[in-house]
Amino acid sequence: MSRSNPPWVMIRMIPDTLARRRPGIMRARGFLALAALLLATACGQPKEAPLPAGSRVLALGDSLTAAHGVSPDEAWPALLASKTGWLVTNAGVSGDTSAGALQRLPALLEEHSPQLVLVTLGGNDMLRRLPQGQTTANLGQMLTRIKAHGARAVLLATPQPSLAAAVFNNLSAADFYRQVAKDQQVPLIEDALPDVLSDPRLKGDQLHPNAAGHALLSKKIHEALRKIGYAR
Repeated sequence: MSRSNPPWVMIRMIPDTLARRRPGIMRARGFLALAALLLATACGQPKEAPLPAGSRVLALGDSLTAAHGVSPDEAWPALLASKTGWLVTNAGVSGDTSAGALQRLPALLEEHSPQLVLVTLGGNDMLRRLPQGQTTANLGQMLTRIKAHGARAVLLATPQPSLAAAVFNNLSAADFYRQVAKDQQVPLIEDALPDVLSDPRLKGDQLHPNAAGHALLSKKIHEALRKIGYAR
């Protein structure tokens, strides 16, 4: 008869075996959990709920929003409306500053009761060399009032004026927009305007997009809003 292990030995062997295997099991479970998290993030739903067709949207800006040099139907707010089915009001005023738009905003919110406001301001502040702190404060107040009114807000960055960038057609957004968007916790569309205005073929003059520029700008803004989740 072969000698068998006493019962207490067998009982002890089972936990010892599991103990030796536990680190590997835990590592495998951790890896699977991480992989599942990454997959869920990559395939997850948009962060924001989409706005249905017929939603009221306000495009608040200066001449980059207004139909400067193009017909109203060729400006990016009208083209965005055709892409989304939203009712987009073009509240762009040529030459407007952040201070001017801040004064106009309360009446616009009351009149239109928008569900989303796209803020594209600051360019004229920079061209007039107004204090940056004043610009960022005005933008912050606008975004605060928009949210307090129950609307969603998106900030669009305008290019930093630069002779070298203009000569080499390589414009970039002014860096303060990131901080304003972060402080106000609103989405930022950073590259749409700088990209369009870096291409001379898309400009009617040194500062403004032509019809083709507005068409591309509306496409870029629409794509950005889809990534945010507001547009379908």
